[in-house]
Amino acid sequence: MRAVSWLVAAFSALGLLNLSRAGRQADAQLTAALDSGLGPDRRTASAGLWRRPAGGGTAKTPGPLRMLRIYRDYAHDGDISYGEYGRANHLDIWRRPDLDLTGTAPVLFQIPGGAWTTGNKRGQAHPLMSHLAELGWICVAINYRHSPRNTWPDHIIDVKRALAWVKAHISEYGGDPDFIAITGGSAGGHLSSLAALTPNDPRFQPGFEEADTRVQAAVPFYGVYDFTRLQDAMHPMMLPLLERMVVKQPRTANMQSYLDASPVTHISADAPPFFVLHGRNDSLVPVQQARGFVDQLRQVSKQPVVYAELPFTQHAFDLLGSARAAHTAIAVEQFLAEVYATQHAGSEPGPAVAIP
Repeated sequence: MRAVSWLVAAFSALGLLNLSRAGRQADAQLTAALDSGLGPDRRTASAGLWRRPAGGGTAKTPGPLRMLRIYRDYAHDGDISYGEYGRANHLDIWRRPDLDLTGTAPVLFQIPGGAWTTGNKRGQAHPLMSHLAELGWICVAINYRHSPRNTWPDHIIDVKRALAWVKAHISEYGGDPDFIAITGGSAGGHLSSLAALTPNDPRFQPGFEEADTRVQAAVPFYGVYDFTRLQDAMHPMMLPLLERMVVKQPRTANMQSYLDASPVTHISADAPPFFVLHGRNDSLVPVQQARGFVDQLRQVSKQPVVYAELPFTQHAFDLLGSARAAHTAIAVEQFLAEVYATQHAGSEPGPAVAIP
């Protein structure tokens, strides 16, 4: 019995060592990606760029137990309606309770993943949102309509409608409608990229064509960027899912619908800055999706394109708290700090403010 206990302990220690090693490797890979995409003189800290709460700091790593209460710590404004489709059109606003509501905090707009058929505004991107909220950001997490009850492009229409709501109302919560960074993982990575590359596109804004849906930066995680690349960049079950449940049209007879739904189709010189993240060992969305998308972005876009391909990393690697998720949140902070500084050159953030 004692031998079994020692064996279990040894395997546990080995697992912890592997996790620690993966975290260190992710840190090195993220740093190299930022240096390559932004230059060696890039910012490595965000202090002084925007007004921070006086009590703000680094968020606690949201592990499994922390996940049980992290929502209560930051989501002080929940289940706000942005559209007509009930809970599918609700959003939550994350912020520190002492954030200055008269300020202009930068905004992170988070879209959950779930194969366009499931997923909720609660439970995803908590390491990133809690980290940025501690630094004085406002984070908005949304729900949107899912398939098979709903059909493409209902999903992106809801994303655009939520963006329009944020543009119109986030100043009431202390946010800056002129600096919104969009993010999401998996299906959320697809939707965040598509939204970033199709600002004010009337095809995806029926009934609110005049609304401003531009964003200032995009940070997609392990997304699907090309619905037409089947040979080497698509899981075998992806096309049946799209044809039967999401787009609900055969690809061969309706290729234009699949092209329109692909972020890679909409890349232009006016694309916002992008930070694309993907795990090299992703078994659900092959890494070739990210590589091809980034190659196209770098050829066409006038803005920075940062790409981090993380070794020994699977799909949804940032879902729970880990060293890798923490390093990733810091890397995203540094990327967004560089973008923010460039777009706000010459402006003053003002002092930190404590709200009684």
